[in-house]
Amino acid sequence: MDTTRTLMIVKPDAVANGLVGKLISMAEEKGFSIRDVKMFRLSVSDASVFYNVHRGKPFFESLVKYMSSGPIVAFLLEKEDAVKALRELVGHVDPAESPEGTIRKLYGVDIQRNAVHAPDSIQNAQREIGLIFGRGSLTSGVFPQTA
Repeated sequence: MDTTRTLMIVKPDAVANGLVGKLISMAEEKGFSIRDVKMFRLSVSDASVFYNVHRGKPFFESLVKYMSSGPIVAFLLEKEDAVKALRELVGHVDPAESPEGTIRKLYGVDIQRNAVHAPDSIQNAQREIGLIFGRGSLTSGVFPQTA
């Protein structure tokens, strides 16, 4: 199987609680390589674009508000079968249903404040990587649109 890329975003509450180092260490221990990193704050507009797939769902507005409430840290990660491997590491979206030892079981509070975002498919990973990191350089990408 080929090496692929995925995205892990440390959410605002996890950043505020000083978990960035622990979370990326967990990924590195599972064999992920860090290819890029970016710390920034999503505007409400940026968060709406990023989570557009959830537009119209009951939780959309609160998700957008939450994800724009403070700094986030995005990691571009690389590993064989990266999307699947990261989903296994982060666990179920609901920390209460996540297996022991997963990021969300260890550090998640609820479905929204579950420590990290991780794409659920290769297609979503490619889209989200493009929005945050663009196609290559450390300074490319669409977000953030404002300083």
